[in-house]
Amino acid sequence: MRIKRHLIGTALAALTSLAPAHGQDRPDQQTFRALYKELVETDTSITTGSCTALADKVEMHLKAAGFPDGDITRFAVPDHPKEGGIVAILPGTANPKILKPILLLGHLDVVVAKREDWTRDPYTLIEESGYFYGRGTADMKAMDAIWIDMLIRFKKEGYKPKRTLKLALTCGEETSTAFNGANWLAQNKRDLIDAAFALNEGGGGRTDDHGKVQRMSLHVGEKAASNFRIEATNPGGHSSAPVRDNAIYELADALVRVRDLEFPVMLNDTTRAFFSRLGPTQHDETGKAMSAIVVNPQDKLAEAILNQDKSYHSMLRTTCVATLLDGGHANNALPQRAGANINCRIFPGVPAEDVRIALEKAINDPRMTVKLLEERGPAAVPPPLTKQILAPAERLVAKYYPGVPLVPTMSTGATDGIFLEAVGIPSYGPPGLYGDPDGNGTHGLNERAIVKSVYTGRDLLTELVKDYAAH
Repeated sequence: MRIKRHLIGTALAALTSLAPAHGQDRPDQQTFRALYKELVETDTSITTGSCTALADKVEMHLKAAGFPDGDITRFAVPDHPKEGGIVAILPGTANPKILKPILLLGHLDVVVAKREDWTRDPYTLIEESGYFYGRGTADMKAMDAIWIDMLIRFKKEGYKPKRTLKLALTCGEETSTAFNGANWLAQNKRDLIDAAFALNEGGGGRTDDHGKVQRMSLHVGEKAASNFRIEATNPGGHSSAPVRDNAIYELADALVRVRDLEFPVMLNDTTRAFFSRLGPTQHDETGKAMSAIVVNPQDKLAEAILNQDKSYHSMLRTTCVATLLDGGHANNALPQRAGANINCRIFPGVPAEDVRIALEKAINDPRMTVKLLEERGPAAVPPPLTKQILAPAERLVAKYYPGVPLVPTMSTGATDGIFLEAVGIPSYGPPGLYGDPDGNGTHGLNERAIVKSVYTGRDLLTELVKDYAAH
């Protein structure tokens, strides 16, 4: 009997370990999870989804919480009806002209996900082995849900911050051809989103290979994204009489040179702070290299060590990479044209024309043309790293992640914060959420977010916004 009871107990324990963790959530976490689920399960990709449809749902939740029509603004443009967004305002007690508001920014759109490529349905929130799976779970519907849930709770609780809190949820961040709501608001409704500063994506933290949080980041500034087209043209001819002068071969040679192009090391206030703060916490050659590169940016040994980590490599310089390829016009004809898109992430302060010239010089082939196709946004303007922004974040990281350093970080990607900074609204990515070193499938297959990260990040960010709003 004792053995039988032991076996039953073991089986029940095994079943319990497999049960969804959300069954043990606090009531407020269960409500938040339902909102998060709704966001993830509403397709907002550019091809098959609609940001406008999700903004409709958000509006319903805000109104149910007591937000009046006058504090909710919907926006869209006629030629992009599915890419609309929403702005909501929770009025503060202070005069907004004296104590300016805080803007909570988030994008609703996600990168396209195809069911046949994924292990699980990308538009179903699935909790499994300590992770939330689904497109947008990490980028960035967890933070969107935190912002929405936060304003709803504040409204229901009757909480009145000193600073007015504004929430702007937009579309178009993930696709250059879409209607970018953040840019549109900055250019057309500046007063609606006017704020002392914005809190946006880009911050967070990173674990080691075993799930332990190694660092938390405060996103302060970012690179600018630009696309260039390199192209070879040729008279072509019949494929039965080939010649060496071939547009595809010329393009291939040029791409090899682009691959080998390494831009010089650059540092700014944010990246200096990043490496100087993080270096002493890592007791290995990487930590020593971080400290050394701050002292001497020309230290080739330190550079070589840091280049082994792709994120550090990108943080230290402008980078360019081939992302799209096209060429030829018939199976039995010599190509008359061959081209490629080169996506560059440009270090703040470097003009796009300088990058184009560097590409042209590296390719070193007069038969090739190098043209700037587009710049995703205005020139990157790093926001100031002030004590008023940094100190509350440091205090809360110490509370929720004891012993974990908070480091200012320059994003090597691109966020909508660049549009706000261009019109004088500094944008920061706060700490709180964190991910694994592999990037958690963001923009790729089987995207996931760490369950504990989402819940802990929600609590930290709630306290952080209250702290900022009170001072």
